[in-house]
Amino acid sequence: MLELVFVIVIMGIIGKFGFEFLARAYQSFIFTSVNHTLQENSATALEFISKRLQYRIKDSVIARIPGVRFDALASINQAQALQYTVLEWISTDIDGFRGNALPFWSGIIDVDDAVAINSNGALLVSPATNTAALNALIANLSNSTLADAALYFVGSTSDITLDYGWDQNALQNQNASMHPIDASNARVDAFIPFVGNFRGVDIYEYYKLSWTASALVLNNITGDLFFHTDYQPWLGENFNNVIRPSLLMQNVDTFKFRAVGSLIKIQICVNNNLIQGNYSICKEKTIY
Repeated sequence: MLELVFVIVIMGIIGKFGFEFLARAYQSFIFTSVNHTLQENSATALEFISKRLQYRIKDSVIARIPGVRFDALASINQAQALQYTVLEWISTDIDGFRGNALPFWSGIIDVDDAVAINSNGALLVSPATNTAALNALIANLSNSTLADAALYFVGSTSDITLDYGWDQNALQNQNASMHPIDASNARVDAFIPFVGNFRGVDIYEYYKLSWTASALVLNNITGDLFFHTDYQPWLGENFNNVIRPSLLMQNVDTFKFRAVGSLIKIQICVNNNLIQGNYSICKEKTIY
């Protein structure tokens, strides 16, 4: 009888510690799995954001509090950063600039072209540019065409509040930083103004072409972080015009961004409530 009691006690002790061991092993597995998922997803999201911001027009970047205000990112200090839930910028058309063997737009304006000079502000000639191929590419990549695009002259001065269309008012002339354009029917290496004309406008030799703005938008209620693209602020559009934004991340606690000189620092913190205490991680990336 004593032997039986002894065996039962020993088995109980072994069972207790065995259960605790299994519970801890399972908890460790869950923690490792959650940590790996959060690390991988946040790293992927930051890499995606970095690639998109790499080709921004640097003077165009703003931070926005939807329905309240927007400000140049460079004017926001670290203490203010968490108030803003939207990061927006004008994207350079890098696909068209790479082209197919040769660029579809060269980034150069011939300011001495006689035809352009005699056009009385109705034409800009861009040597080695192919507007037909460029228009086809834009149409394939988006719901836009070259008639939705705009030029930005490198080195020009700008007013962030008025020159890009961030105030949701379409540009009515060519006096802002963004110059809405279309293809010329007369020649494949020329642009015509979509609105107004280029008379009296400072034309620079180097330009960047854009057919879209981009936005990172955090929903503070759900914690979802979305990427919006294929909209044109210079035509009066905003990120809400994007029918199907891309969901980048869920369960985002913090989405913080600030400018340091010409650099942008972005921090993302994500959480998971499967672990007791609501486990979260933060990652930061600097974009040049």
